[in-house]
Amino acid sequence: MSEKFKLVSNFEPAGDQKSAISALSEGVRNNVHNQTLLGVTGSGKTFTMANIIQELQLPTLIMAPNKILSAQLYEEFKQFFPENAVEYFVSYYDYYRPEAYIPNRGLYLEKESSINEIIDQMRHKATKSLIERPDTIIIASVSCIYGIGSYEAYSEAALEIRIGQKVAAAELVKKFTELAYEVSQDVGRGKIRVRGQSIWIGPAHIMDRVLRINIEKNMIVSIVEIDPLTRKIYLEYDHVRIFPNSHHITPENSLSRAIQGIEQELKEILPSLRNQGKLAEAQRLEERVRYDIEQLKTNYTCAGIENYSRFFTNRAPGQHPPTLFEYFPRPYLLFVDESHISVPQIHGMAAGDVSRKNTLVNYGFRLPSCRDNRPMRFEEWDSLRPNTIFVSATPGEFERQNSQIVEQIIRPTGLLDPICEVHPTENQVEDAIAQAKAVIARGDRVLMLTLTKKTAEHLSEYLKEKGLKVAYLHGEQTTLERIEKLYQFRKGEIDIVVGVNLLREGIDVPECALICIFEADQEGFLRTESALIQMIGRAARHDKGRVVLYADRMTKAMKSALDETNRRRQIQDEFNKKHGITPKRVEKPLGKVFEPFLAKEKKVDVGGQWLHLTDHQKAKLLKDLDKQMKEHIAKMEFEQAAKIRDQRRALMQLSLDAEMAIGEITDV
Repeated sequence: MSEKFKLVSNFEPAGDQKSAISALSEGVRNNVHNQTLLGVTGSGKTFTMANIIQELQLPTLIMAPNKILSAQLYEEFKQFFPENAVEYFVSYYDYYRPEAYIPNRGLYLEKESSINEIIDQMRHKATKSLIERPDTIIIASVSCIYGIGSYEAYSEAALEIRIGQKVAAAELVKKFTELAYEVSQDVGRGKIRVRGQSIWIGPAHIMDRVLRINIEKNMIVSIVEIDPLTRKIYLEYDHVRIFPNSHHITPENSLSRAIQGIEQELKEILPSLRNQGKLAEAQRLEERVRYDIEQLKTNYTCAGIENYSRFFTNRAPGQHPPTLFEYFPRPYLLFVDESHISVPQIHGMAAGDVSRKNTLVNYGFRLPSCRDNRPMRFEEWDSLRPNTIFVSATPGEFERQNSQIVEQIIRPTGLLDPICEVHPTENQVEDAIAQAKAVIARGDRVLMLTLTKKTAEHLSEYLKEKGLKVAYLHGEQTTLERIEKLYQFRKGEIDIVVGVNLLREGIDVPECALICIFEADQEGFLRTESALIQMIGRAARHDKGRVVLYADRMTKAMKSALDETNRRRQIQDEFNKKHGITPKRVEKPLGKVFEPFLAKEKKVDVGGQWLHLTDHQKAKLLKDLDKQMKEHIAKMEFEQAAKIRDQRRALMQLSLDAEMAIGEITDV
C-alpha cells in the first residue's frame, strides 16, 4: 500500500502531452474551477490524466458516460497505478425496470431488477478505499450521481475488530447482523456462518474469500482471510474493519426517526387525497405505507425502501440525495471523460423519472417524498463538484463557454487521422462486406455503426449468415457481457462488432483498421459533426486506419467532420516531417483485470437470457418452444407440454412489461 500516487509506465510524456500536463496541473493549483483537455483521439489523453494525478497527488474521481468506457479506463489506470487503490463504481443493475403505473390501462408494474453481485462488490471496495486510503482513484459512470446512502451512517457503522478484543461470539454475530449481514449455513459474501467459537463472515468488499474469526474465552485470538472451499489461508490480520453489507445502512436511532417521519407525512397527505375525492387512492396509500412501516419495525427494511430514503438520510424535502461525491476526502480532483456526452447526460438524468414519480404519487402508490429518491440535478452537481478537468476530442457548448481549454493535437505515435471515403448507399452492405473481408484477411478488425438498433440487429444476423465472426454490442447486455465481447474482439475471436451509439465515444481498440458508418447523411443526434468526428476517431489508433461513410449527399455535419479530420491530419503530418517521425500503430496489451470476474459470471436462465436477445432471436426462441410443445403433445406428454406453454407465456409477458415500463437504466 502506498500513500502517494506512483505512476508506472515505460513511456514519458511526448508531443503536446508535456504542455497539457503542465498547464492543467498549474490551473488546478491556481484554483481554476473549469478546464478542458481538448485531445484528439489517439493523442494519449488517458496518459495525460494519469500524469496530472501523479503531479497533483489528489484523490481522483473519473466520470465516464457509460459502463464500457468506465471499464476501459479502469483497466488502464490499474496498469498506470498498480500500487494505489484504483476502483470501479458503476450501476450494479444488469436489468432494471422501475415501479410504474399506467393510468389509461389501470396497470401497476412493480419494480424488477437484476443486480450483478460482482459489480456490487466492486462498489463496496470503492467506498471502503475512499474512507481508508488517501491514494484512491475511482472510475465511475455518470450513475454515480444517484443516491447511495449516507456517508456518515456507512462510515460510522463500520465495525473494527482486533486480536485481543474482549467479545462473545454471540455478541459479535449480533453486531454483524446489524450491518445487514445474514446468518446462513452457506459461506460467502454478505453471509455469516457460526461454528462454535469460530465465525466466518464474507465482507461486502470481498468476492471469493471470507474472514475466519476465532474466539477463545470471549476474546478474539486470530483473524485470517481464507478460501472457504480449500481452506487455504491468504492473509492474517491484527485488526480489520468490517463495513456494512449495504450502503443504505440504517442505524437503530435513524430507523425510529425515519418511521416517525413517514407516519407524519402519511398523516398529512391522506386528508388531501380524501378532500379531492380520491378515496380509493387514499386507502391504497394508507394500506401500503402501514405495511411498509410494520416491515421496517420487524425486519429493518421493506420492499421499495429507497422511496423513503429522505427520512433515513435526514435530508430536507427537495435536498439532493447523498452520493459518491460525499465519500471523497477534500480536496479532490474530478475528470469528466468524453464530456460532450457526459455533461448532457447529467443534465437529463434527474428529469427522466419526474413524470413517473408524479403518477405514482397522484394515484396513491407512493408518498410525495419518493420524489427525493433521485439523481442529483445538474445545478446540484455543478455546485458540489471540485476543480474539474473536462476531457473530449469534441468539447460541448458547456465546456467551451465555461472552461479554460488546453489542446492536445499531436500524437506521440505519429499516427495520422484516418483516411475518409464517402461511398453511395446503393449496395452498401455488400460493399461493406467486401471492405471488411480485405481488412480481416490481414488480421485487423472492423466496426460497423448503424443508425438504429433494429438495423444493427438485422445487419449482425446477415453478416453471421455470410460466415463472418460478428458480435452485436448493445445496452441491454450486462456490463460483463459487453466487456467480454470487447475482449474477444481485441483477441480476434470476433472480427466485426456492430452497434449504434455505444461504440462511438472512447472505445479503444488499436486493432480496428476500418470503420463503416451507415446512413452518414441522416442528420440528427447520432450524425452530428461531433458524433462523426468521434466515430472517425475509432480508426485513429491504427497506421492503416480508414473510414467509409455511406451517404448519397454531403451534409453540413459530414463536411465539417471531414474538414476537421483533414485539418488534424495535416497538422500531424507536418509535425512528423519536421521531427522525422514514422507513424506506428498503437501497441496496447490486452487488459486482464476483468478476466477473473468474467470467468465467474453465472449463466442466467432462459428468462434472464430473454432480456438480452434481439427481436429476431426472441422470435426464433418462441418458434422453437412452439415446436417442442407440439412434439410433447404428439407423444401425449402433456405435463412437459404444459411447462413449455407456461414458459412461453412468461417470456411473452416479459416483452409486454418491458414495452410498458416508463423508464429504464441501461448503460450508465
